[in-house]
This record gives sequence, structure tokens and C-alpha cells, in this order.
Amino acid sequence: MTEIADPKKLITVDSIISIKGIVKAIFKDTVHVQIGGKVITLQTSDLEKER
Repeated sequence: MTEIADPKKLITVDSIISIKGIVKAIFKDTVHVQIGGKVITLQTSDLEKER
């Protein structure tokens, strides 16, 4: 018999990671960073959170 996980019992992790990359562009509400061969977009609201 397969058990179904209770959706009310979720685990939340709040942690900080450090990633080195090259900033390719900065716009009003986003920052575009190249990490390896990929360019990712970060919301500036995510970067302004309390550290």
C-alpha cells in the first residue's frame, strides 16, 4: 500500500547561498547574471531581503 504525504506537513528551509557570476545587465526590477554558460534572472526584491 502506498502512503500519500500529508500536504499540511511541509518542510521549509531558509538559507543563504553564495554564487559567483558575471552581472550581464541590471534593469529596474531584475538583475541578469551569467553563471557558467547560463544567464539567470534575479528579482531585485529577492536581493533586498534581510540578511
